[in-house]
Amino acid sequence: MNIYNLCLQIFLFRIVDVSLGTFVTILTVKNKGVIATIIGFIDVLIWFLVVKEALNTNQESILIAISYAGGYAVGTYVGTFLSNILINGKLSVQVISNYLSKKNIDTIRDNGYAVSEIECIGKDNDKKTMLFIEVDKKRLKYLNKIIKSLDKNAFIVANETKLVENGFFK
Repeated sequence: MNIYNLCLQIFLFRIVDVSLGTFVTILTVKNKGVIATIIGFIDVLIWFLVVKEALNTNQESILIAISYAGGYAVGTYVGTFLSNILINGKLSVQVISNYLSKKNIDTIRDNGYAVSEIECIGKDNDKKTMLFIEVDKKRLKYLNKIIKSLDKNAFIVANETKLVENGFFK
């Protein structure tokens, strides 16, 4: 095998290997152990075969190391990108604002979001409204757009949710 074909093979299989590793990490965090184990097996098998091929060649070239490292870098990007598309999750969103009226909150609800609200006090003793919203990760961008249209200075925090029970969730 010539050096360029070897480098291309290492680069492409490294992308697949690292992308799978990214999925394994995310699935493990989400307590999806069985599927993470299966994908992890495939991931390490590919990694082993690629490393074996890269180290057992009689060709000496910095291109082999560059292909290996480049495949890792691109695989990290591809794995993260695909995970964001394919792995759905729930987010808990908290919004703190001085300007969210009942009408504004109803606008959020009218767009399909369940909203719980409480009154709170800010650092300068000013009254604020805090909203609690559970949302699918894929709908966060749209929710953020709605909130910013109602109060461009709203303080927004989103955290991944492990468990959601009861309540309204669309």
